[in-house]
Amino acid sequence: MWTDPGKKLKTVDELKAVTQRAQVQGRRVVLANGCFDLLHVGHIRYLQSAKSLGDVLAVAVNGDSSVAAIKGPGRPVQPETERAEILGSLECVDYVTIFDAPTVDTLLRDLQPDIHAKGTDYSEESVPERETVLSYGGQVAIAGDPKDHSTRDLIQTILSSYSS
Repeated sequence: MWTDPGKKLKTVDELKAVTQRAQVQGRRVVLANGCFDLLHVGHIRYLQSAKSLGDVLAVAVNGDSSVAAIKGPGRPVQPETERAEILGSLECVDYVTIFDAPTVDTLLRDLQPDIHAKGTDYSEESVPERETVLSYGGQVAIAGDPKDHSTRDLIQTILSSYSS
């Protein structure tokens, strides 16, 4: 079990308090989210880019049941607590929370981060949570490099390389 020495893993209530405290101090809070099932370079570039948009980067990780609903049978490959631990070990990530929903709308309403960062597979207009972010005065931003990497493709490469 992860001991979380940096105390990066937060409940939603804990993360809400952290977000509010940071904003009172004039710091910009960015929320990024995703499944992060097998961490790859596209994830790293997305998170580093998201961090550059503000002062505090919180990452919302889809819980196991949410990943299974979104990605289908056999997913996630790694359990939510391990995915959260891996993300928490990254220097660019300040906080991690786990959520179980198809979108982060509820989390966005609770936290009200200054910026909601999504990957380049979206445009600012196509982000599913766009209206929620705009409703409280937040900003939607696209972060990362072109979507040339995916966990699905990585899994396929592994299966192709090691199947007999």
